[in-house]
Amino acid sequence: MADELNAKLTDQLDAAVFNDAGLLPAVIQQWDTHEVLMLGWMNREALRRTLTEGRVTFWSRSRQEFWRKGDTSGHAQYVHSAAFDCDNDTLLVQVDQVGAACHTGTHTCFDGRDLGVTIMERPTE
Repeated sequence: MADELNAKLTDQLDAAVFNDAGLLPAVIQQWDTHEVLMLGWMNREALRRTLTEGRVTFWSRSRQEFWRKGDTSGHAQYVHSAAFDCDNDTLLVQVDQVGAACHTGTHTCFDGRDLGVTIMERPTE
């Protein structure tokens, strides 16, 4: 059984398409409301930890180290599911967010940052 799980994990990790820096963008979404909370980056090891430990782990591009959301703030992300996009180069992780998702203390990293856009109506057929 353990061999089967290890083989499945290896297949999942091998399926990931990392960029030239060895990273994969991970969109973090609240599992029940589908609200987008943040975007982080994962390398192969961060992805492995996220898939096997039940908490989201990222690779910090600025500090060049792993960080697990909530270890210092208490604002943890508990994994509910994870899925690649159609090209396997982006990950969607659905989580149960405890506290603020953003390092600024806001609920999501996208609070209050709306851009002015031109809104078009969908064409009628």
